[in-house]
Amino acid sequence: MPTMKIAVLMDDIANINPKKDSSLAMMLEAMYRKWEIYTFDIDDLFADKDGVYAHASQTIVTDNLKHWFKKQPSQIIKLSKFNVILMRKDPPFNMNYIYATYFLEWAEKQGVLVVNKPQSLRDANEKLFALNFSHCIPKTLVSNNQVQIKTFIKAQKTAVVKPLDGMGGYDIFKFKTGDGNIDTILKRLTNDSKCPIMAQEFLPEIVKGDKRILLIDGKPIDYALARIPEKGNFKGNLAAGALGIGQPLSKRDYWLCEQIAPTLKTKGLMFVGLDVIGDYITEINVTSPTCIRELDTQFNLNIAGILFDAIVKKIHTA
Repeated sequence: MPTMKIAVLMDDIANINPKKDSSLAMMLEAMYRKWEIYTFDIDDLFADKDGVYAHASQTIVTDNLKHWFKKQPSQIIKLSKFNVILMRKDPPFNMNYIYATYFLEWAEKQGVLVVNKPQSLRDANEKLFALNFSHCIPKTLVSNNQVQIKTFIKAQKTAVVKPLDGMGGYDIFKFKTGDGNIDTILKRLTNDSKCPIMAQEFLPEIVKGDKRILLIDGKPIDYALARIPEKGNFKGNLAAGALGIGQPLSKRDYWLCEQIAPTLKTKGLMFVGLDVIGDYITEINVTSPTCIRELDTQFNLNIAGILFDAIVKKIHTA
């Protein structure tokens, strides 16, 4: 069988945290399988009437916290030459990101497996996608109307507001009715009522952690990473200082996964990070889900290996 060629569309590998980076975990698995690995970023993509290309660099990775990669000089490669492309570009989910999904979609039409499916990356906004499963989410409002948002906050007594395109806990606020800065913050987040944002009832179970559950082709890994907020903080984001503690999935966690799994499979969302607080889904992360390395370390798992087995199966049955 010819050597598999895998490309990873990601931010500069030189700037990642090798101890925690899930994209690196995937590339280490590819190295173990003796696959050829290439990396490139959105800026490296281009197209002409004959196809879509990237200025891609063959990349060797090692599990070394000081020297985790070595890149060869970039070369122009037609995307159709790859067996699989992992779309691992972090947000912001802006127009350049959307243009990249169009490039990847053209490669997909030429037989390349793209993980996750480009059209579904466009369709499944990580905040709004959860609205498709209304029986699984807390009380939620999406609106650009500041009066409507404040009415919602008053009804819930305490609520969390956040932009629809953020990550890592940035610009997430918890409000109670009458908070002094609420008008200023809502005006900024909504761009003076021109941009919708999300408001959700505050879930006090956050003190037990914002659980990240990883699903591969609709099937959950049996352990979640509960991200416990720092004392005095309500944000369960590792980037915001939360502590990641692994724990087995609960019956409710498995039930929530069962509710969304058929849709994930239909949409070609092979690698997804489900965020759960208490009994409720708060977000469905599809762009570049993380927490592989933390769960692998705590439970002696090989999550990237499970993902790659699913990828190989999909390629062979295509």
